[in-house]
Amino acid sequence: MGDRWHVEVDRGVCIGSGMCVNHAPEGFTLDSARQSHPRAAETDANEPVLRAAEGCPVEAISIALLGTGEAVFPPEE
Repeated sequence: MGDRWHVEVDRGVCIGSGMCVNHAPEGFTLDSARQSHPRAAETDANEPVLRAAEGCPVEAISIALLGTGEAVFPPEE
């Protein structure tokens, strides 16, 4: 069994670029105000969702390990 992630989008930071939907259409959606939302707050670890977080131009997406809260993205410094 692999890792599970908790995915959040800070909609106060999101600019609605749609990059997350381009990278992971199964992981993100844009609402009518062009604000990003994860399709599910919890998901299996997967490359498209990580690429979406890494590709967000304003780093509005955060990913943490479910259960421990350890940061996956952005990485803790």
